[in-house]
Amino acid sequence: MSLEVIYVTRHGFRSQWTVDPSTGNYSSFIRSPTGLPTDPALTSHGVDQANQLAAHLLKLNPPIEQVYSSPYYRCIQTIQPFVRDLKLQTQSFGNVSRGTPKIRIDLGLSEWYGLAHFDHPSSAPLNELHTFFPELDLSYVSGPAPSRHGESLPQLHDRVAKAIDLIIKRSDQEGHKAVILSTHAAVVVALGRVLTGRMDTDFGAFTCGLSKFKRRVSIASQAPLGSNDKAGIKSIVPATREQMRTEVEVESRKTQLETNTKSNTDHQHESLQHDRGSAGRGGSRLYGNWSCELDSDCSFLRGGEERGWKFSGDESFIETDDNGLWSPTPSRSDTAVDSHDSPIDTMVGAPKL
Repeated sequence: MSLEVIYVTRHGFRSQWTVDPSTGNYSSFIRSPTGLPTDPALTSHGVDQANQLAAHLLKLNPPIEQVYSSPYYRCIQTIQPFVRDLKLQTQSFGNVSRGTPKIRIDLGLSEWYGLAHFDHPSSAPLNELHTFFPELDLSYVSGPAPSRHGESLPQLHDRVAKAIDLIIKRSDQEGHKAVILSTHAAVVVALGRVLTGRMDTDFGAFTCGLSKFKRRVSIASQAPLGSNDKAGIKSIVPATREQMRTEVEVESRKTQLETNTKSNTDHQHESLQHDRGSAGRGGSRLYGNWSCELDSDCSFLRGGEERGWKFSGDESFIETDDNGLWSPTPSRSDTAVDSHDSPIDTMVGAPKL
């Protein structure tokens, strides 16, 4: 059995933080459970949204068989009620033969930060997160984390494409029909673009909104591949389970090696490489083999659509002068300053009125 449906949700309503774009100093008004200013918990309203989402997810068809999440607290907290309720539902029906899924933390689903001359914060380590969320799958081996110096928009697309490519391969290998991803606004939009191939579309990204992507064609009904097509579509053609297991492991090691090599390169050179031509190339796995059947649906939420978000360019924290040197961007609005949830005035580091 191959993967047929990918559900995607954005985390619920959360508290804010600010950043000084000239220094990269992040601060928050409310202390995070992990102690990281960019890793806040959900607000009480966000918790209510997560519970409403959980009740809705239990009714989906096909049912969710595996759960993936960004490593940030708010995303795990958003999907945790569903995993708990699914376990209770399974036990109440006496279906002990089929275990309930644990939450797999995938670094490829992490928050997006724009390119910067400073280090962006990282997420909390897995063992620390496990103290808050016992539902985490500690055996899952994630792909690499994004660069601490941020990403351009094409780099975000490539990172998300690699992450979802591995998730699809694993799901095909494990026989899962439907999975769900809990992540952030920018990643929600990027996933929609990568899966459908509609790279200029602003997909919805409301808090706890639910998107649904369905595979367009079955593997058996695909036309024969030409020699030029095989490389680009290889990731969606199931092989034997042993071949697929090997391919996943090789791809994971390859991706990790590429990331390690990149991180050892001078970060100034790295940040100036915008790679505008990456979208749509075979190497980025933007296969467009999925159709969007739900676009951040919020009909099951009492508050409806809240905190929608769209891209506004590369959202970089840096600019270059005529000599190619970095210069801080102290007055850029609607950047990754507030993690794509609410507008922040970067001049004063406070919410706009």
